[in-house]
Amino acid sequence: MEDQHGFEYFYGSMKEHRIKYLFLGLLFDGIGMLSFLIPGIGEFSDVIWAPLAAWLMTRMYKGRSGQIAGIVTFIEELVPGLDIIPSFTLMWLYTFVFSKLGSKKVIKSK
Repeated sequence: MEDQHGFEYFYGSMKEHRIKYLFLGLLFDGIGMLSFLIPGIGEFSDVIWAPLAAWLMTRMYKGRSGQIAGIVTFIEELVPGLDIIPSFTLMWLYTFVFSKLGSKKVIKSK
């Protein structure tokens, strides 16, 4: 079963689904920031992590916004010094907080 954002889930409420995606996003952002801990090897690990992170982003968030987020995540992970940006967490905020606020405004204005 899919919701309006293209998320697939089989059990539980949407609130549980949101929390699951938040925890996954925090975990993936943490993995992306691990390259700061190991000087020298960090840049090499980014070459491996960047395509994997982009793929994970497109699997977690379907549609055009997920594709754009995947591209941004790929670039963010490859460019040195940008690992500090929590792209998975920002996408979670966009999907579950900001897009819902925007849709409420549209509904209220009619």
